[in-house]
Amino acid sequence: MRLRNVKNKDEILNNTTYLEVNPKDNINKWKEVFNNDNPIHIEIGMGKGDFIIENALTYPNINFIGIEKYSSVLARAIEKLNDKDIPNLRLIRMDANFIEEVFNNEVDVIYLNFSDPWPKKRTAKRRLTSDNFLEKYKSIFKKDNIIIMKTDNMNLFEYSLESLSRNGYVLEKVSLDLHNSDIENNIETEYERKFVLKGNNIYYVYAKKLV
Repeated sequence: MRLRNVKNKDEILNNTTYLEVNPKDNINKWKEVFNNDNPIHIEIGMGKGDFIIENALTYPNINFIGIEKYSSVLARAIEKLNDKDIPNLRLIRMDANFIEEVFNNEVDVIYLNFSDPWPKKRTAKRRLTSDNFLEKYKSIFKKDNIIIMKTDNMNLFEYSLESLSRNGYVLEKVSLDLHNSDIENNIETEYERKFVLKGNNIYYVYAKKLV
């Protein structure tokens, strides 16, 4: 999808308390950022923020960190926070390739929602469930590795199931049609709502690797 430029994005990003401007400075210090030792859940590619914001409001005893690469998209998420006070939420603008420089044995759960499928074979290593990224995640997890993924792309889903299994993850919950499954407490993303209205199936996996 084409990204729309937000002309005042820099102003929006510079005038919020939710954005961690220098996230690399917080490595090994995230419990100090939140002033507690609660579990940390991160969403890589948070889009316009519906999922991470709703989770933070629903689960105040979990710390949520949304990661987004594009400033204009992140600005739209921040606009939704103007009238909210959510102490267990932080946002980061960064490329996921540098995630090891921001977290070190501090993350409990990773959410991957409607990630770019990078469909061409030559770009497969950019997929967030590639061997390349699963190797990066090893150092950021606090203990057991837990990845929860949603997508409407069957090819990416099949690839991810194979990649996760190959890297030692147990696929504890798998659904080929999340919205007609017995999986409870699903919080939707903005993309998810659009895809469901179009009649697309939503694929879901809860994968866990014991350490």
